[in-house]
Amino acid sequence: MSDFRDVGGFDQVWRAPAGGRKIIAKGSVLGGPTSGGGEADAKAKLARVVQKAPEVMVKITGKTKDGEHLGAHLDYISRKGELDLEQSDGAFVHGRDGVKELALDWAASGESDSRRRANSTMSVSIVLSMPVGTDPERMKDAVRAFARAEFGETYPYVFAFHQDAKGEQPHVHLSVRSLGVGGERLNPKKADLADWRERFASELRGRGIEAEATPRRARGITQKPERTPVRKARERFERTGQNEPRVLREARREAESLARSGGKAQPWDDSMRQRQAQVRSSYRAAAKVLEASVDPRDQALGRSVEAFVKAMPAPVSRRVTLARTLVEGGKQIEPAKAVTEKSRGPGKDRSRGR
Repeated sequence: MSDFRDVGGFDQVWRAPAGGRKIIAKGSVLGGPTSGGGEADAKAKLARVVQKAPEVMVKITGKTKDGEHLGAHLDYISRKGELDLEQSDGAFVHGRDGVKELALDWAASGESDSRRRANSTMSVSIVLSMPVGTDPERMKDAVRAFARAEFGETYPYVFAFHQDAKGEQPHVHLSVRSLGVGGERLNPKKADLADWRERFASELRGRGIEAEATPRRARGITQKPERTPVRKARERFERTGQNEPRVLREARREAESLARSGGKAQPWDDSMRQRQAQVRSSYRAAAKVLEASVDPRDQALGRSVEAFVKAMPAPVSRRVTLARTLVEGGKQIEPAKAVTEKSRGPGKDRSRGR
C-alpha cells in the first residue's frame, strides 16, 4: 500500500501557517518540529484528529513594557503572592515580597541592557490551557518540560497554575524574561507559536493526556476564534446592555448589509471555500488509500476519516453566519444609519481600545 501522506496536497493539511523566522534558544531544542516521524506516527496523528482529541491552546497574551507593568503582571499571576511561582531553575518564589523582588531583578537586568530600545519589552506573557477535567499535576509537569525544552537556560521564566472556578479550563500563566542571559532578545513569531503548540501537545501525550495541535483548517473550522478582549467586551455588553463595543457594532452593521442581499456569501469568501475544499479532497483521497490496505486497522481509520469529512461544518465566515441568522430570524433590517456624534451620544466611545 502506498503511504497516505503521498496524496497530493495532504502535506499542506497539517502544516501551520508561516509567520517569520523562528527563535533558536541557546541550549534548547526550539526550532524543530516535534510531530515528525514515520508512517506510524502520521497515522496516530490522523487518528487523533478524526477522533477529535483535545486541541491545546498556547497564546501570547501580552508583553510587559516596563518594571511597573512587569511587577503588576507577576503580582496578578501569583494572585498577589498567594500562589508560588516556579522558576526556570526549579526554585519557587514565595509571597508578595518575593514576587516584587523578582520583578525588580528582571527590570534591572532589562534596563541595564545597553542595546535595549525604548520600545523593548521586559517579558512575554504566555498562557497554556487544556479542557476541563485535565489532570492538573500532569499538566503542570508537561508545562515544566515544555518551558525547559523551548527556553532552556537562555530565557529565565516563571509560571503558575490557575483554575479558580468549577468548570473553568485549567491554564498556566508562563512569564518569560525578554532578555536572555547572553543578551538575546525574545521576539516570538507565528512559526514559534506553531512549534510551541506542537511541543506542549507532545509533552502532554507523553504523560498520558490526549492532546493535539493542528491548524483550524485541518479540523474543518473556517471561523477564527473570538479574541479574548472582544469576548469580554461582548459579554459585558450582553450583561449590561451598555457601551456596545465598536467591533461588535461594525460586525452587526456589516451583517445587516449582507442580510439585505439574503445572506449570500461574498467574493472575498471564495479563497476560504477553495482552501477548505482542498482539505476535504485531501482527506478523502487519504481515506481511499487507507481503505485499500489489507490491514483492518488502516481500513477502520479510512472509514473514520470519511465520517470526519462528512461531519465537517460548512465553510462559512462568521460575517455570513450572522447575516443568515438575521434573515432566518425574520428580523426587520432597517437602512444603515450613519454613525454621528449625536447618535453615539455624549462622551467618547468607551469601548475603544478595550
